[in-house]
Amino acid sequence: MKQYETYMKECIELARLAEGATSPNPMVGCIVLNKNGEVISKGYHKKYGENHAERDALLKINKDEAKDGTLIVNMEPCSHFGKTPPCADLIIEYGIKKVVIGMEDVNPIVKGNGIKKLKKAEIEVIQGILEPECKKLNEIFIINMTDKRTFVALKTATTLDGKIATKTGDSKWITSESARNEVKKIRKKYDAIMTSSSTIIADNPNMAHKNKIVLDRELKTDFKNADIYKSGNIYVFFDKNLKYPENRKNINFIPTPTIENKLDIKFILKKLYELNIMSVILESGGILNGEFLEYTDKIYHFIAPKILADNTGKSAFNGKQIELISNAKNFQFDEIKMFSPDILLTYYPIKNIRKEL
Repeated sequence: MKQYETYMKECIELARLAEGATSPNPMVGCIVLNKNGEVISKGYHKKYGENHAERDALLKINKDEAKDGTLIVNMEPCSHFGKTPPCADLIIEYGIKKVVIGMEDVNPIVKGNGIKKLKKAEIEVIQGILEPECKKLNEIFIINMTDKRTFVALKTATTLDGKIATKTGDSKWITSESARNEVKKIRKKYDAIMTSSSTIIADNPNMAHKNKIVLDRELKTDFKNADIYKSGNIYVFFDKNLKYPENRKNINFIPTPTIENKLDIKFILKKLYELNIMSVILESGGILNGEFLEYTDKIYHFIAPKILADNTGKSAFNGKQIELISNAKNFQFDEIKMFSPDILLTYYPIKNIRKEL
């Protein structure tokens, strides 16, 4: 099994090459060995609508090369017609004798059916190789399929004492250039980036991304001149009781119900899922961060070795006042990375599916 773990790690790395390009499909990598155990082909799902990993790998070789060989893939091969034909059928057609799988597909259309089809064709199937790593790779896809909702990540950058800005709102720059470059890479993993009207007014960010979501309850941002509106496909959520603005070429205005004078977050997330935005990363101030904690699946927390030592500074998370530590929200740390001189903490809410991985 050790050699399969090595190949599975490589499948995961192959899959990552398409990070941010396969949604709403999962990221998948594949390696094909001949009957002598030699690697003869590699492939991965490069983009939504293009060949799946197994098809990408198999079509690079002929059937004689693959006959009686082994195929390693981080997710169960599909068994249905979608944008492309079933991968399980092609595996059978190529005479593969053994298929090594990282995890079962959680898509109800596929779940277990690809494995059944392979076994029915008398192909040996080995399952569960590096399953936790394979699930983590496709954590967004798992939430989409099992909960039928958009995956929500949150990014913040703070001082050691948890401040995102001084009392005057100055925040440039808390973290270093290397940390900010990593943020750009993280953004690419998600279908859209989200922020608030307060952040736009305070910082005038561009937030380079193909899809941008702005929560502007009172329609108070400058839709003509603010940098964020100059590129990308943009969705603006606003109070449905206000006058409906005309949609512009790249700005879609979405009237939204309010609860206690705040936009209804559940409505927003439901609407994003309907718009086929399967994942979003929130970059905002402490108030919106605090409101979204309940709905957040993953947090990227950059910490700079600075201390404001000023209780009037702006905090990363502002929510309801809590009197007991036992009522605090609990998280589990996942990774700690250095982006000198800063660190990045990645953590998950305990309630999240990650608890089961």
